[in-house]
Amino acid sequence: MPHPAPSWASVHRSERLADAPVVRRAGRWRLVSPSGSLLAFDPAFTDELDRFATDMAAANRAVADLHNGRDVSDARVREVQR
Repeated sequence: MPHPAPSWASVHRSERLADAPVVRRAGRWRLVSPSGSLLAFDPAFTDELDRFATDMAAANRAVADLHNGRDVSDARVREVQR
């Protein structure tokens, strides 16, 4: 008889904060590991996680904007070369 999947097995890699063993669900941070998960209560720690998540989101948007800008500039160069 197979064993039930552990609670951390439902955590998708995309849900994690920068591949760290933390996820935010229902507005609360959880530390996840193969043995289970733990709700983070320390306000100083959760505030840092909030700041880090905000900074990571801004960095991801900036990189996406750069990639979109490169795609547009490459298309313009290709059109001129034809």
